[in-house]
Amino acid sequence: MTVRGKSRIDDLREQIDGVNEKVLQLLNRRTQLVEQVRDQKLKFGLPMYDPMRERDQMARLLAHNPGPMSRTTVENIFREVFRASLAQMQLGAEEKLQVKMREMAPRGVDVSGIPIGAGKPIIIAGPCAVEQKRTLDVAARRLKALGVQFLRGGGFKPRTSPYAFQGLGMRGVEILAEVASRHGMRSVSEATDVTSLARFVELVDVVQVGARNMFNYDLLKRLGEIRRPVLLKRSFGATTEEMFLAAEYLMSGGNRNVVLCERGIRTFETATRNTLDLSSVCLVKETTDLPIIVDVSHAAGRRDLLLRLSRAALAAGADGLMVEVHPAPGAALSDGSQQLGLDEFARFMEGLQPYLEQRG
Repeated sequence: MTVRGKSRIDDLREQIDGVNEKVLQLLNRRTQLVEQVRDQKLKFGLPMYDPMRERDQMARLLAHNPGPMSRTTVENIFREVFRASLAQMQLGAEEKLQVKMREMAPRGVDVSGIPIGAGKPIIIAGPCAVEQKRTLDVAARRLKALGVQFLRGGGFKPRTSPYAFQGLGMRGVEILAEVASRHGMRSVSEATDVTSLARFVELVDVVQVGARNMFNYDLLKRLGEIRRPVLLKRSFGATTEEMFLAAEYLMSGGNRNVVLCERGIRTFETATRNTLDLSSVCLVKETTDLPIIVDVSHAAGRRDLLLRLSRAALAAGADGLMVEVHPAPGAALSDGSQQLGLDEFARFMEGLQPYLEQRG
């Protein structure tokens, strides 16, 4: 190669270096604008990813491409730009959300004088569904004697099959409230829609948002307007970030009495009903001040694993447990295989005592 030829290559390379710096400056400017868009989306609760917007951007770029880059080259380059921008949005959104939740969340939630997340772990126990007053009363009497302060029971039972027992409705909630009051316990039950919420809130001490309703934003917004404690269950198909965002719907509405609940997620595993994700407990404790409890019954779907899972949950930092207990699990109208009998629950509490004492 001649000296002149080498000099020409060096000159072109110098120009390329200059273009690279300009491209970098423009990409950084683009990133700044992307972050401003992210902040607006967080403010109004909009999704980070907008596929229609990405499609329109690509179409505009291709229409204004003067060459010599081919259509395929333009698509490949800007696909990577879009992917990097989305990653930047999601990373920044997660960091901002964690900071915001720390600022908004209280340290512990008070339920009529009983704290959740600010002391000894609590136990929420009771049958999957309220079936009749006598059965619930028998369970409540024994549970209270064993130190349980929160009585759970579903009046409204969303089920996968339309032919399964759907609960007694508002009558079941009324029975739960009556029995809990009689035994000096706090009631916990699931609200499924906004139409019956006013009556529901009058009766129940802790309003549960079930896994199927974690994405029910109308319900979350309405619950954000009240001051009743809310137990927000993670959906079986939700990420922890999506659970945090659901909690922010409640807190941004003014209700900061929020307790999260890990109840297991759906995976390829079939030996258990769900897969208990204890990493979510650690993430909640690491990044927020929200209390979190673990529903071991729905995670396992089988009673023989409940004690071990409960010990693991408390070791991970959970602020409490939810356990399904029924006087006669074999005759239960829903989820009998995952409910403990009263004597089994007494043994369960005995086996759990050292873990409760360590946290007390």
